[in-house]
Amino acid sequence: MNTLALSSRSHPARPTWLWLGAALLIGGCAVGPDYQRPAAPEPAAFKEAPGTGAQWFPAAPADALDRGPWWELFGDPVLNGLVAQVEVSNQNVAAAVAAYAQARATLSQQRASVFPTLGLNGSERRIGGASNGGSFNAAALGLQASWEPDIWGQLRRGVEGAQASAQASDASLAAARLSAQGAVATNYFLLRDADNQIRLLQQAVEAYQRALKITQNTYDAGIAAKTDVLQAQTQLASTQANLVSVQGQRPLYEHAIAVLIGKAPADFALAPMADWQGRVPAVPIGVPSGLLQRRPDIAAAERAVASANAQIGVQTAGYYPNFTLSAAYGTAAARTADLFDASAVLWSLGLSATQTLFDAGATKARVQGAEAQRNQAVAQYRQTVLSAFQGVEDQLVQAKSLTGQAEFRREASRAADLTETQLLNQYKEGQVAYTDVIIAQAAALNARQTLSQLSATQLTNAVALIQALGGGWQADALQHDAEQAPPPVSAAMPGMGASSQ
Repeated sequence: MNTLALSSRSHPARPTWLWLGAALLIGGCAVGPDYQRPAAPEPAAFKEAPGTGAQWFPAAPADALDRGPWWELFGDPVLNGLVAQVEVSNQNVAAAVAAYAQARATLSQQRASVFPTLGLNGSERRIGGASNGGSFNAAALGLQASWEPDIWGQLRRGVEGAQASAQASDASLAAARLSAQGAVATNYFLLRDADNQIRLLQQAVEAYQRALKITQNTYDAGIAAKTDVLQAQTQLASTQANLVSVQGQRPLYEHAIAVLIGKAPADFALAPMADWQGRVPAVPIGVPSGLLQRRPDIAAAERAVASANAQIGVQTAGYYPNFTLSAAYGTAAARTADLFDASAVLWSLGLSATQTLFDAGATKARVQGAEAQRNQAVAQYRQTVLSAFQGVEDQLVQAKSLTGQAEFRREASRAADLTETQLLNQYKEGQVAYTDVIIAQAAALNARQTLSQLSATQLTNAVALIQALGGGWQADALQHDAEQAPPPVSAAMPGMGASSQ
């Protein structure tokens, strides 16, 4: 690295050619390619959102835009409280915060290398030896400044790369935060679905117990066959086993939420909610590209390209000579008290240059390596953009599919409940075999559970879509009243056939 030492005081004896040479050197331009954002695919509209009229602008990371509390769109106070704890307690987010602070410190360090450093040194020694015939004192006091002139722009490219790396770290922090928030919401909705599943299975167990009692009574009266009792017992035992299974699954979601908000599972619990219903928010489908470009992973990938591009300039500077401008100003005397006499003043000023003539291609290899790293970063950036578009398209397809299924699932559950009730009543009148009742009960319970699972899937899909769009936005479509939003898919159905005795 070039080193320049400058005196902090002017001196009339300094040669003017030296100042002229320094000015010419400092006026040099930065070597290496100037950064240009790489081109990436930009479709005119989402394939899975035709007819929306959404227009796209050229992509440019805007990750610093405020996303807002997107999780509040779901209207669940418990979820709001949980996600709020991610910012202060999630350890992945804390690690990303520390990584960003480290990147900022590196940037500050790189910027400091452009400016001079000033130092002061002083000493007092007693020197003696046989050849000197005795001993004497030596004292010195000096002021030195050092500076590396950025002749070829090597330091400027270094600062440019460090700044891009810090911005990429900031985007990674946003990605870690968004990922943790999304994971909390997803696990919360799965936990509430487990609550609904447990409630449905508990209701089914109670209904099957009543059905078993009816079957046992008819068997004791000599009306029903023993197989009817055995079938009722089998249905009840299987449902009880399924209930135990779901009850064992719920704590896993609870544990996951605890870790995401920075707590030990033993110190965290969420009380079950009876008949919980989630609200699926109205996420605008015709989203402009300005929303997608806010994805933090795209911002981080683009900044990685900028950082890699700057390194080409840093390595290219190795082809050019290094210049050193040095200066010193100080005093030396036999006694400390004489250091401030004018006759004790010493100064020096010099200019030197060094040029590597042969390094067996090492500099060329470093430049080629930096170019390859930039090309790799460009490919990764473009792949990130493509994956982002795929993620949005996938979630749009899933959202449309789930919305289309919802009404059919509700209708199927209502019909299954009615069938269960009618067949049980017909069995009590001796009109049908108990096998028909068993089949109807299984179909009704399956329909209720499927409806509950569909509701949870719609909610988790909404979370995934919001994440795919970057975590939030400002859009008029989100300002609609709650009455204008699509009705939630509810797992609570009116009555259970087997319980209508």
